[in-house]
Amino acid sequence: MGKRVTMQQIADAAGVSKFAVSRALTGKSGVSEHTREMIVRTAGQLGYFKMEPKRYSVESHTGFSSKAAGEKGQGTILVLFPNIRSQNRSSLYWGPVFDGISSRLNELGMDILTLTEPSSDHMFSVLNPEAIRGVITVGTISTSVLLEIYRLRIPLVMVDHEDTAIHADAIFTDNVKCMTELVLMLGAKGYRRLQFAGQLPDAVSFRERWLGYRMGLEELGLQEQQHPGLLVQEYTKMQQVVKDMQPEDLPEVFVCANDHTASIIIEALQDRMLQMPERCAVTGFDNTRTEDPILATAHIHKQHLGARAVDQLLWRMEHLEAPYERKLIHAEWIMREEYHSLRE
Repeated sequence: MGKRVTMQQIADAAGVSKFAVSRALTGKSGVSEHTREMIVRTAGQLGYFKMEPKRYSVESHTGFSSKAAGEKGQGTILVLFPNIRSQNRSSLYWGPVFDGISSRLNELGMDILTLTEPSSDHMFSVLNPEAIRGVITVGTISTSVLLEIYRLRIPLVMVDHEDTAIHADAIFTDNVKCMTELVLMLGAKGYRRLQFAGQLPDAVSFRERWLGYRMGLEELGLQEQQHPGLLVQEYTKMQQVVKDMQPEDLPEVFVCANDHTASIIIEALQDRMLQMPERCAVTGFDNTRTEDPILATAHIHKQHLGARAVDQLLWRMEHLEAPYERKLIHAEWIMREEYHSLRE
């Protein structure tokens, strides 16, 4: 094992004082929350929290042996499902993911405990870490919470999220490949002028879809100038960009990071009284909105994502020292030909 990362090295990398690093890593006052989060993330990226995996008998301590997995009462799985933005049970995207997790755990006869407001300050002050056999996170989780799990050496699997400060297994949709496929399909149908719309930087999946979009353009030999106003965080600003575009600047297709973004773009185009898709088409991702005139969307197997997270956690419990894995689940594109035929 390499030399231990020092506080001075963290201070140098973060551009702060050693005093600030000490206060942040020990949970003491004297630094702002923003600075604390930045220091903790930097420390994680440098490997400060890296440690040997927890060593114990899988059958006797965790209850996760393959033989015992189906027996009732074999440990509790903690599911962190923070209720931020659209991450909740009523979400057409996140709800089925959670259902996939809970259904798989119920099938195996395992107990499930869900936290919707996880905090590193008190999460394990009210929970006994020794009673938690593994953790599955759903969506975006703060670095500080992830590091608390990491320090306690509890097996962890993340769904649709990753953090540069953390080494852990993760389950994702194959966003890059799927978005590249879409752009190539659009190209095959004769579309040449495209614009991407999505909140960047935001979720890991959005960034990957942006990457896949650019890879598709490159393969088609297209060099469309991306409008930066379509990559902003605020949907109202994104809509205003669409409303203010000159007719000659409008693309043939707005390729959106997800169906919700597509609905935002469609609303702006409708305000301009533009015909869709004859004048301008819109694509989405996630297959969560069937009422909007979305030309194409990717059907994500959301419950399967959740079920595979459980399977990966069980595997991890029996392979503590194996390299961390990033599982990619393919999604199928749904081309709504009724909208495409209107353009022809």
